[in-house]
Amino acid sequence: MPRVRERRHRRRLSQLDLAIAADVSARHVSLVETGKSNPSADMVLRLADQLDVPLRDRNQLLLAAGFAPRYTERPLDDAALSAARDAVDRVLRAREPYPALAFDRRWNILMTNRAVEPFFADVDPDLLQPPVNLVRLGLDPSGFAPLVVNLADVRAVFRSRITRQLAMAPDAELTALYEELLEPHSENASGRSVQSDVVIPMILRLHGRQVRLFSTITTFGTPIYITLDEVAIESYYPADAESAAYFEEPDGIASSPGMRQHRTTAHP
Repeated sequence: MPRVRERRHRRRLSQLDLAIAADVSARHVSLVETGKSNPSADMVLRLADQLDVPLRDRNQLLLAAGFAPRYTERPLDDAALSAARDAVDRVLRAREPYPALAFDRRWNILMTNRAVEPFFADVDPDLLQPPVNLVRLGLDPSGFAPLVVNLADVRAVFRSRITRQLAMAPDAELTALYEELLEPHSENASGRSVQSDVVIPMILRLHGRQVRLFSTITTFGTPIYITLDEVAIESYYPADAESAAYFEEPDGIASSPGMRQHRTTAHP
């Protein structure tokens, strides 16, 4: 199975490394990769688990080995995912008064909490047509970009995260988005890179003040549906006391009138 070898190379693992992690012999891994041994479905999934293969791509590995896919994909608003959707909703509401949103593997926004709503006020309506893409929304001059003081840093963080994502799971649409908005040699992109996106704040210019935010990512731990495997919740928190105070003031984002739960369904 060349797909297994390709995945192993992406993880920079030797056959021995993978064999030890999967509790099989290195010879067996070699035979599977070269197609000289037909692995069972359980063996395919064991190797996939050690290689951190996303559920969508595990289905492809199973098909390549002659087995039926095991993981199904449903929209987040499907009745079968009601409990998961409620869990996402609770996480988002728990982050208020700070902004938080859920997005899929292509960075299309699925749900947001009320604190995100005011940010949409001055966005070009065309950018808010489903599916609403977080990367495009953040970097487009008609989106959030005019609010971002350190736009080059934010673009570099997006570039770093999506580069890692594509290395693990190539995707044509995500690649096109990267080439359009994040390619270092594109018209609007900066060649700046980041070693870590953990400590770089996003600095926003809001109501004549600078608000510094850092973000955290929440994912489902053991999903059985492709949809949940690809959902991430990004929460933004104030990076200093002055920024925290902004959200507590009467004219701050958290107190803006007309806020409501914003939901949009992304297309798989």
